[in-house]
Amino acid sequence: MKSVRTIVLMWLAWVLIVIGFQAWVKARVELKYPDRALNWTTQFTGPGYQQGHVYLLDPFMNNQVAWDSEYYLSIAIAGYEDPRAPHYTPAGISMNNPAQPAQSFSTSISVNYAFFPFYSLLIRIFAFPLRIFGLNPVATATLAGVIISALGALLGVLALYDLAYEKLGEDGALRAVFYLMILPTGFFLLQVYTEGLFVGLAFACLALLKRKQWLAAALCGVCATLTRAVGVALVIPMMIAWIRAGEWRDLDGEWRQLLHRGGLLRPLYHFLLALSPFITFLIWKFSYLGLAFDYIESKYFGRGYLSLNKSVYEWSQAFHTMLQGTEPQHTAYYFTEFLGLAIALVACILCVKLDPELGWFSVAVVLISWGSGPAQGIHRYILAAPAVFLILARWGRDPVFDRAWTLLSILLMGALAMLFAFDMWVA
Repeated sequence: MKSVRTIVLMWLAWVLIVIGFQAWVKARVELKYPDRALNWTTQFTGPGYQQGHVYLLDPFMNNQVAWDSEYYLSIAIAGYEDPRAPHYTPAGISMNNPAQPAQSFSTSISVNYAFFPFYSLLIRIFAFPLRIFGLNPVATATLAGVIISALGALLGVLALYDLAYEKLGEDGALRAVFYLMILPTGFFLLQVYTEGLFVGLAFACLALLKRKQWLAAALCGVCATLTRAVGVALVIPMMIAWIRAGEWRDLDGEWRQLLHRGGLLRPLYHFLLALSPFITFLIWKFSYLGLAFDYIESKYFGRGYLSLNKSVYEWSQAFHTMLQGTEPQHTAYYFTEFLGLAIALVACILCVKLDPELGWFSVAVVLISWGSGPAQGIHRYILAAPAVFLILARWGRDPVFDRAWTLLSILLMGALAMLFAFDMWVA
């Protein structure tokens, strides 16, 4: 209980400090636009770049709203077919959309479909009681989104402590929690983004799996899969746990005898629970939501599942342009990307032997994220890879590494949290 109290107080201080810092820096600093981190960010951060994007303009908690936040708020307030959401058409993005949905993908389709439903559903649910504060719908949904992200982050750090305690002890587990909070992109856990909720659900699934709480783990796994596509990777640790439990051996016995004692039902039940993230993903993928998701992801965002050839090309090009150093903002941006990627790769390799369930899940998270195509966002996506924090916490036993990594992480997180508050591209 003492450790839980410590974690909760750390989390509360972290929430207040990060949100307070973003408000302070926005009041104290002025940045020069446009953002030249990537080629496309120049046109999306120029004068009037948010014109027509109604969900990005409300001043309430606007420091926690940028980029993809628009789509989560839009879905929560008006659904996937929100006429005020950006729509993809053959001529490009349109902000003047008809109230009625288009008849086919090829004419006009809401960009909202590129985002999974569970986070926005929770925003809609949480926003209902928050109406008591008398805020407008966008502000109410924003408050709900930040609360959900913060509570998801709390669930995530508690679950990470539980996952790390057996291997690292109390000090190491608390260090893993702290490293999650201060990862350079850790501030995303408190924004109107899915990171906080997804990390909470995914890490809770893994922690419950360790405790053999199959039904609760499966429920978290299903909800995580409906939050982000990479949630399907939870089927890997769940199947590893089922195989390691040895229940599959029961299926080799006499079926009649097993049925008579009810012994067959238990391994089959756990097998289906282990497959639940994959089953959920398949149901979603072949629904209208999944088909629309694939269309928008490929046509507008240029992403796909395990587009390895494209990813190799994109990341090699990014590395080449980073080394050229012709654009300092571009070089600085990709420094954080490749730093995150390098740490994640080493951590995953080391963790596979230390803890197969966490290691292979982390490998899948990194591979799916890296292999989606464009060379961007990997240092945000690795927040969902528990191997990163277990291995960093092991390295953190060395006081020199602990102080150096803490200093680097906090400085970078402050810089990135500031950029996000100013609607600059971060990840």
